[in-house]
Amino acid sequence: MAVFTEVSFDEASALLRDLDLGQLQELRGIQGGIENTNYFATTDQGEYVLTLFERLSFEQLPFYLHLMKHLALKGIPVPDPAANRDGDILHKLKDKPAAVVNRLRGQSELRPAPAHCAAVGAMLARMHLAGQDYSRSQPNLRGLAWWNDTVPLVLPHLDAQQAALLRSELAYQNHVADSAAYTALPRGPIHADLFRDNVMFDGPADAPELSGFFDFYFAGVDTWLFDLAVCLNDWCIDLATGETDRECSAAFLQAYASVRPLTAAERQLLPALLRAGALRFWISRLWDFHLPREASMLQPHDPRHFERVLRQRVHHPLHAAELLEATPA
Repeated sequence: MAVFTEVSFDEASALLRDLDLGQLQELRGIQGGIENTNYFATTDQGEYVLTLFERLSFEQLPFYLHLMKHLALKGIPVPDPAANRDGDILHKLKDKPAAVVNRLRGQSELRPAPAHCAAVGAMLARMHLAGQDYSRSQPNLRGLAWWNDTVPLVLPHLDAQQAALLRSELAYQNHVADSAAYTALPRGPIHADLFRDNVMFDGPADAPELSGFFDFYFAGVDTWLFDLAVCLNDWCIDLATGETDRECSAAFLQAYASVRPLTAAERQLLPALLRAGALRFWISRLWDFHLPREASMLQPHDPRHFERVLRQRVHHPLHAAELLEATPA
């Protein structure tokens, strides 16, 4: 969530009036992230987030916005895109696609305990089940096809050891994707980017309440297990080393499975998909770091973090059975 496109107070005010969201009082650019332009907008009616989409097109965006509407109607706490008088939730500002959603209450928990991980796991399972009957379809645009296209672009920026790891892991993931077990994995709309900073908690520290999932603009139809892997690779590791936090991992997976039990194929392929999740974000961070776009508030993430996570997942595979059978601390 950086600022690539400057939006004036008057421009934002006009859009908010068209959406019957009140009189704009404050507009503030949001720093962090790398995909879209985002502003916090305060009106006399409430708090909102204004997003201008820098990569996604007018044709692609209805999938994401209507998915959020669908989930909200099913009781999943997600931002709800605001509609104009014609019922449209996709708008245009500065000749770019735009949306305005309500700002979720609470704040992100950047040092999660097992209780936070369990809350995310249970809500993720609810979200997957709620999305089963979503009628629109769009692939995960940062899935295997994108990895195959992007790896050749980032390889020249790596040393020999990194390049060897990247090539071998990509080959392994292509092999996994061709397997019968992978074909059997249950699928549906996934968030695909549910990191610690994309979840809100409210309430006291000793009784946190999950108040929302947000930033659905990497969502797509893919395996539900990939969504779990992305979460386990962020919520349930030591950020300094990439090592697994087994207590948090068990809390997350047990809470998820209490809502939607894992299939045999999911249990079998959890170690492979954990590697896939680490590979996906290593590639994207390499791309953003070495081939950046201009932005007035852009801070690309260090790609070495997910290189460490991938090495951990390769050398210390984490199996579903040991997590699901673990006794809570």
